[in-house]
Amino acid sequence: MKFDRSLLRTIQSLLPVQIFIGYVFVISGLIVNAAQLLSAILIWPFSKQLYRRVNYYLGTLLWSQLTFLYSWWADSNVTFYVDPKDIKELPKEYAIILVNHRFEIDWLIGMVAAQKLGILGGLKIVGKRSLSLIPLLGWSWFFTESIFLRRVWETDKKVLENDIHQLLHGYPDNYYFSFLMACEGTRYTERKREESMKYAREKNLPELKYHILPRTRGFTMIMQGAKGKIPAVYDFMLAFSKDSASPTFRTLLKGESCKAQLYIKRYPIAGIPYEDESKCADWLHHLFQEKDRVYEHFVQYDNFVGLGVPQIPVVRNYSDLLIQLFWLLIIGFPSLIWFVQFIFHSTFLAKIIFSIIIFLAYVTLQLMINMSVIKSDTKTSKTK
Repeated sequence: MKFDRSLLRTIQSLLPVQIFIGYVFVISGLIVNAAQLLSAILIWPFSKQLYRRVNYYLGTLLWSQLTFLYSWWADSNVTFYVDPKDIKELPKEYAIILVNHRFEIDWLIGMVAAQKLGILGGLKIVGKRSLSLIPLLGWSWFFTESIFLRRVWETDKKVLENDIHQLLHGYPDNYYFSFLMACEGTRYTERKREESMKYAREKNLPELKYHILPRTRGFTMIMQGAKGKIPAVYDFMLAFSKDSASPTFRTLLKGESCKAQLYIKRYPIAGIPYEDESKCADWLHHLFQEKDRVYEHFVQYDNFVGLGVPQIPVVRNYSDLLIQLFWLLIIGFPSLIWFVQFIFHSTFLAKIIFSIIIFLAYVTLQLMINMSVIKSDTKTSKTK
């Protein structure tokens, strides 16, 4: 008998319920960030390896709440299409994961996939510097040594060389990290694609139907900085089924289920000419042509069946559910009990102060959500 989620979704859509979930995330995030700050002060100067072990798990304590939101709260799923040999390699090696930057929650699906594969703690993003300023999430990425770029090549080159060298020469034994990056540098919109294709025609580069041209320098610099110590690049080709709910954070908060499909392919470092910047750029452009072909297949058939790799089952990982229950037990439920007592016994001024705190927590959550909202193409929408 299939469980009817309509009543549950109605409850999940209530603003007080969403504020409660946001409150638990914000308070737990502040706790995690404070612990990360202390580890940076007390542990980093003496043992970088111990610092990285500690933050491997501290990051997981925060990020798992986001994967819980997708997998459990919204009962959403991810279908994997991948060679079983490739998926066994990923948890046991350093890697670069290239995800197509098309959806509001594409980076979250990267996290969900990492959580299901048991590599969430070692996930690091490569993104613009402003992401490090996002409260809670951005701060956690900063402490776990994600790479943030100013998009000024002279500066970014030094950052990439230094950060990659530090990670590869000081990471703990039997711990692995993966860089999650979108080579497009910006999220897909049709207007951006048209502008990108205009540039492609000017530079005699291959045109793409479903992607923006990749920015090759950052990828090449990471590959060169790794000096062959990152064994493989993984292409994560993400799409959502036609019967999926809209892939946005607000959809997930309302408990509506998304149906993601993820095509994964492993490219060994031996086949990537990373030492030559021009050849590496050509390799990446060819990869994006392949990504375009794969996505066109999905557009036609609503799946990745028939592309040479099987659909494989991934055993459900309960760690994010347990972590969410942990935070509810130490923050959520005690706060509810305290809140009821507070309502009946506090002064009017105390109620006002508490309301302001809750309001600020909610605003913080909305700001985080708005950072990933796709801005519409005004010019494109007017012509439709």
